[in-house]
Amino acid sequence: MKTKRILDLIGNTPLVESSRLIEKKGVRILMKLEGNNPGGSVKDRPAMNMIKSALERNEIDQNSRLIEATSGNTGIALAMIAGIYKLNMELVMPENSTRERVQTMRAYGAQVTLTPAGNGIEGSRDYAEMKVAKEGFVMLNQFANPDNWKAHYKTTGPEIWRDTDQSVTHFVSAMGTTGTIMGVSTYLKEMNPDIQIIGAQPTDNSKIPGIRKWPEEYLPKIFNRSKVDRIIEVSEEEARAMSIRLAKEEGVFAGMSSGGSVTTALKIANEIEKGVIVCIICDRGDRYLSSDLFD
Repeated sequence: MKTKRILDLIGNTPLVESSRLIEKKGVRILMKLEGNNPGGSVKDRPAMNMIKSALERNEIDQNSRLIEATSGNTGIALAMIAGIYKLNMELVMPENSTRERVQTMRAYGAQVTLTPAGNGIEGSRDYAEMKVAKEGFVMLNQFANPDNWKAHYKTTGPEIWRDTDQSVTHFVSAMGTTGTIMGVSTYLKEMNPDIQIIGAQPTDNSKIPGIRKWPEEYLPKIFNRSKVDRIIEVSEEEARAMSIRLAKEEGVFAGMSSGGSVTTALKIANEIEKGVIVCIICDRGDRYLSSDLFD
């Protein structure tokens, strides 16, 4: 009998074609369903790579006190994987994070600390860094850890290249920690330098969970602007509307960052005459049911 462990199910997520969003001969939009990962989001990939690599390098062990700031999905992935490896994990996030996210992290066994909503994820990052500096905690630091983007270089990029039969012309990703777009860009550009890499960022004053326009002092250290051909801004209204359309028209139940990613892909599709556009569906919509996203 051939069986798998839960962590063996991370990656190799489906790539499905949009059937309703665009009807333009020669242009295809393909959505990579990262919600199919066992932890429910694209963040399972970097969380696994960061923990496994740190264990292999003997940088952490079961006596380490791990801490990480998160807006949600990375925290859930880290909580799940830390529990399997019997690691102590404290996750720090803004207090206005959805109940589902907080409860899921606690269900996996992590300690969750909530910081003031007004300080945003930046406040959570400051709190975690203080605990590292003063109390001996260890941070995997998704914002600066190359094992974040390398997870996508090793898995997400090759999967897209394989599953499109090497025909992908454009890759679109929401930009948060930027690990996904950095890793996929690095791989796809090695395969074909002409592939266009497009990042989605929120417009000023738009709040889209999972997508950020970082102040310079908080810009992720793993981010390399030269690996992104174009950045397109998406409004909160556009991202919300697309999340609802995805559920109603495509049967793809996902969060607002996915709405931002697909909105961006559709903008590209309307500009070009021929191409295969792959965009990331970051997570599942059930993570947002206590918010007003689907009201």
